Amino acid sequence: MDTINIVVLGAGVSGHTAAMFCKRYLGERVNVTVISPEAQYNWIPSNIWVGVNRMEAKDVLLTLAPVYDKQNISFIQAKATELYPEGKNGSIRGVVAYEDTGNNEGRKSEIEYDFLVNATGPKLNFQATPGLGPDGFSLSVCTASHATEAANHLAKVIDEMKQGHIRTLAVGMGHGTCTCEGAAFEYVFNVDTELRRAGVRDKAELIYITNEAELGDFGVDGIQLDVSGFITPSKLMADSLFDEKKIKTILGAHVERVEEGKVFYTDLEGKKSSIDFDFAMLLPPFKGHRLTTYNKSGEEITDKVFTPNDFMRVDADYTVKPYEDWKAKDWPRHYQNPLYKNVFAVGIAFAPPHQISKPRMNPDGVLIAPAPPRTGMPSAVMGKVVAENIAQQIKTGILGNKTASMSDLGAACIASMGTGFKMGSAVSITMCPIVPNYEKYPETGRDTKNTFGEIGMAGHWVKKILHYMFIYKAKAKPFWWIIPE
Repeated sequence: MDTINIVVLGAGVSGHTAAMFCKRYLGERVNVTVISPEAQYNWIPSNIWVGVNRMEAKDVLLTLAPVYDKQNISFIQAKATELYPEGKNGSIRGVVAYEDTGNNEGRKSEIEYDFLVNATGPKLNFQATPGLGPDGFSLSVCTASHATEAANHLAKVIDEMKQGHIRTLAVGMGHGTCTCEGAAFEYVFNVDTELRRAGVRDKAELIYITNEAELGDFGVDGIQLDVSGFITPSKLMADSLFDEKKIKTILGAHVERVEEGKVFYTDLEGKKSSIDFDFAMLLPPFKGHRLTTYNKSGEEITDKVFTPNDFMRVDADYTVKPYEDWKAKDWPRHYQNPLYKNVFAVGIAFAPPHQISKPRMNPDGVLIAPAPPRTGMPSAVMGKVVAENIAQQIKTGILGNKTASMSDLGAACIASMGTGFKMGSAVSITMCPIVPNYEKYPETGRDTKNTFGEIGMAGHWVKKILHYMFIYKAKAKPFWWIIPE
């Protein structure tokens, strides 16, 4: 019997987890191949600290090839471009076409698969907002190199404030449909901490601009938290934090364009305004990585496999329905493509059925609605569950029935508010489930016994420890699989 080929596209949290567990569960029964355009793995949650000069890029990066060599996993530095799920040129296996991004840049090749895991992650869609991003007039912390650039600009602005100049710093979301509000939240509070550490907070106007209709939404429709035995809306917690630190907020905003030193935006009421800035870190919206897809007759079927925003369709209910009719069961459980049962999509790569937060549109018809967060812990769990189900199918002939629906999964999030022995602090939040399930939890949509929050230094040290634990795990060090997702 031929060895079974499992191909994983992407080597972020989801893809790396899926590849490692596929090989661990199946050993020599399978060839596992990872295709990723980047030679290095980036532990993205810690980019926040790189972006304020508290870590270096090398602290959040590791080279993939030696890790995969150790695990007997093949690694190809390339970007996938085309998908032939029904085979090509007489092959009965699926085929992925890819283009080398390493030493043989531009060379095109193909690989056959028996199982495909799409974990390509986000395409950083800076182009959605004119002037947004490092190639425009604002900064980012989405990659280690972006974060390093942001840190350098921040240091320059701090030096100018030390010389007595007043400076305006804008942090937040660069489009009305952005996700990762939690990352922007972390960064603005880390910037605040660095300004205080440098003794220049009085010289800075710090502004947080977000597409959230209210603080504490985080793209999950807000959270009812158990705080010291009292049910507290995340809005109340967030409002108090921003008030305490005297950070100005602009809510329900869609950034229309960025020019040198100026952000133009509209809000939920349709009012147009602008911010003059000396420093701006604005996150982009995400798109998926669309693979042009063909059936065995050579007919293009991309739109049947991918959504218009380039995420891959899975076992979700994509029926368009109003917010009031959204259900927990709309969300995927196995992350399996409905047309091709040996194809899966996890992490940012899968197409969510709809937002989690209530979508809003301003009078001019501009959509201002946070996209669903699906990074970090849930992404890793998805990768592991898909690996378990594939392993079960290979061993028994029947796909495993492990599930990882975001309407069942809980998640823990530690949002840094600053690092350092004395100044370190964080907001620690757990929520269960991520997607509210009002049928199961009619009052708040979540289990209040397992949805709670706390602010303090302890969270900072837990986050710091987790940084080193997850880097250790990503390097496939001894007993890496014991560390939870």
